[in-house]
Amino acid sequence: MEPLRVDVPLGDRSYAIHIAPGLLAETGNLLRGVIQRGRALVIADERVAKLHGKALMRSLEQAGIGAALATFPSGEVHKCLAEADLLWRRCAEEHIERGDTIIAFGGGVSGDLAGFVASAWMRGVRFVQIPTTLLAMVDSSVGGKTGVNSPAGKNLIGAFKQPGCVIIDPSLVATMDAREYRSGLAEVLKYGVIRDPAFFAWQEQHAQELADADPAAVAYAVAQSCRIKAIYVGEDEFEKGVRAHLNYGHTFGHALERETEYRQYLHGEAVGIGMRMAECLARSLGMLRDQDLARRQDALIDAYRLPRAHPCADPSALARRLADHCRLDKKVAAGRTRFVLPMRLGQVTVRESPDPQLVIEAFRSGLTSSVT
Repeated sequence: MEPLRVDVPLGDRSYAIHIAPGLLAETGNLLRGVIQRGRALVIADERVAKLHGKALMRSLEQAGIGAALATFPSGEVHKCLAEADLLWRRCAEEHIERGDTIIAFGGGVSGDLAGFVASAWMRGVRFVQIPTTLLAMVDSSVGGKTGVNSPAGKNLIGAFKQPGCVIIDPSLVATMDAREYRSGLAEVLKYGVIRDPAFFAWQEQHAQELADADPAAVAYAVAQSCRIKAIYVGEDEFEKGVRAHLNYGHTFGHALERETEYRQYLHGEAVGIGMRMAECLARSLGMLRDQDLARRQDALIDAYRLPRAHPCADPSALARRLADHCRLDKKVAAGRTRFVLPMRLGQVTVRESPDPQLVIEAFRSGLTSSVT
């Protein structure tokens, strides 16, 4: 397969996304033009380092790029200030200077954490993304959002830090945990709903191949997702307008993640449930014109083997609690909670502070009683 390239148009800060199976081995050559001088610190979670660390470090060495490897424990709970501080200490130990580069190697947690470390160290050093999970490939590695979680909520501490480039080897998803891979398909589904009905229809036709991680299907889905993400980032880098559309399902999903302390659901699983809640709220508000969207969206959620609902002992009480969590979501503006809601397939809009009772009912739609 010939390498695919998607450009993120940001003027003198524009960068390329390189996509091709087997590209990990070519990373050093690709980075020669980005890392023009200095050294690199690769930040990876322990699992990714064990699986692919030697291959990446060998590629950098063969290209004449001096690099050290820093690891941290896997998992969302380690995307925190304490872990960032340990990595800043490692930057000091490795004498990482302003002309050096931090390379994020792994999933969304690695990208968010390493990007945040890069944004603050020496008031900002060069940063490169090498995602290894589907979710990171199609979403979090592109666009410059970095950050860590806090007890107050998810991603509330962070910074915008655009990478110098993104290198994506879709074949790496073959080493992913099956559940984690499926979690990434929720973000792929999202792009079709918010912007591209043709891409949504393609997913319907190739849902089985995507669910089974067929290499050709994965590469195409990654390229199309990055293309759509690049459009939004180029139009609205700092999420003051249309880029907020990328948060479809996320306000609901983040509330669920917080309630379950980031332990019960992977991010894409929570977002998948959140998309169903968003569709429910849009219908309640009379905004949704595409009456077939719910059926088609649910069919893809099922095909991707993602959860549709969250079981709990008291759905009514939990719905109210989840609605309260929304007040601390980072997308709150001037005290107004913002929800991305579908109007039809391929078109969404942002609605601020809708009727609180309708929000509670939307949360309730994605909850099931675990009492039999």
